[in-house]
Amino acid sequence: MDFRSDTVSWPTPEMREAMARAVVGDDVYGEDPTVNELEALAAEKTGMEAALFAASGTMGNLLGILSHATRGDAAIVGHDAHTYCYEAGGMAVLGGIVPTVLPTDEYGRMDSAVVETAVSPDDFHSPHTTLLLVENSYGSKHGYPLPPAYFADMRAIADKHGLALHMDGARLFNAAVAQNIDAREITKHVDSVSICLSKGLCAPVGSLLCGSTEFIKKARRNRKLVGGGMRQAGILAAAGLIALTDMVERLHEDHQHAQTLAQGLAEIPGVVIEPQNVKTNLVFFSLAENIEINAAEIGAAMRQEANIWAGDLGGKAFRAVTHYWIGDTEIQQYLDTLRAILKRAR
Repeated sequence: MDFRSDTVSWPTPEMREAMARAVVGDDVYGEDPTVNELEALAAEKTGMEAALFAASGTMGNLLGILSHATRGDAAIVGHDAHTYCYEAGGMAVLGGIVPTVLPTDEYGRMDSAVVETAVSPDDFHSPHTTLLLVENSYGSKHGYPLPPAYFADMRAIADKHGLALHMDGARLFNAAVAQNIDAREITKHVDSVSICLSKGLCAPVGSLLCGSTEFIKKARRNRKLVGGGMRQAGILAAAGLIALTDMVERLHEDHQHAQTLAQGLAEIPGVVIEPQNVKTNLVFFSLAENIEINAAEIGAAMRQEANIWAGDLGGKAFRAVTHYWIGDTEIQQYLDTLRAILKRAR
């Protein structure tokens, strides 16, 4: 059983069946009917005019950034945002786009006043700020589901300074479900959003970049540029259709399982956790200073003793992620195994 990420989730039996019988065509020519259906559905669910199927969330974000900004431009981004920390520096390496990095608070929010001051002056010595990057849910801060009001504030700043606003919405639907709102209440404030199908929604591959028709036309060209054009991609899109139609409404189950795990962890001596911070499906915790073994050693022991893959973040820190294939039985086994290991370590 694997708690490292929701990216490890397998496709459901219904997805496998749909993939086997998918109607396909050549998507580079725009002729795959299943891809076209998926893109239309993603656009509808995010309140956008159009969408583009991409191989991964990193690709979706990269295409969004490249389609909003160009070489020598600057993009404002949080210091622990996925687009800055975990996407191989793509905006700089492939786009020549300079990240302007700002601190975020305990929930992943950039301060509005600081964002305003980060917009570069109209001076040829400075990179030209053209893009503001946001994220929801915020992966580095407990997967916190940021409210629409925050993005309304970012929208106002973007409009004032003529910036495009792109959202890394890899877990957008987790954020929406956690707040009991429609995802469009969040995305109505942004110009584009990348949503991931292969995390909590259980599809094996794929993300969708959503935005205006003109924007997606530009992104399609950039997808070709980075080698992302796929041919009979309807086999993958078929699973994505089920992800968007059947899997979103059940995400609250993953959130409840994460809270169950957090409450159980709080009862284990030697574990440091704040269950009130767990709002979606990400559970961050650490070991007390008096515990002499580290996260890597505990992770190895959990694999050996119970075939449990734990999310070792280095030092004494962990991340555990719930998803479709993690239920009450798996959570109890996780808790029992960790409790036994820590008891021996004391």
